[in-house]
Amino acid sequence: MSTNVILVCLLVGTVNYLFRYLPLRMGARQKPGPKSGPLSRVLDSIGIASICALLVVSSTPEIMRDQQKLLPSLAGFVLLALIFWRTKSIIIATLTGALAYGLVFKVMLMAAG
Repeated sequence: MSTNVILVCLLVGTVNYLFRYLPLRMGARQKPGPKSGPLSRVLDSIGIASICALLVVSSTPEIMRDQQKLLPSLAGFVLLALIFWRTKSIIIATLTGALAYGLVFKVMLMAAG
């Protein structure tokens, strides 16, 4: 098995674990309410963890073939995380991240050609 495959698997596993663990850790200071238990926070974080894991796994082979796709992928991922953190909407975050990827990639193509 290639070292790159092992590194990608470790990276995806670590990020996926952190997306499940950090809401439990950071959510401990919230006021108690009907939707503030540990199970609720874990279930709320599954959507974003799945999207980020899929993003990393699907974009890594493309980035390894074409280094020019690193910046658009990074922009999409960062915007995805920030929008989700602010809105808690996986739909808005995913669409915004995809739009950011497309726009950055298009701007890079226009600047290069």
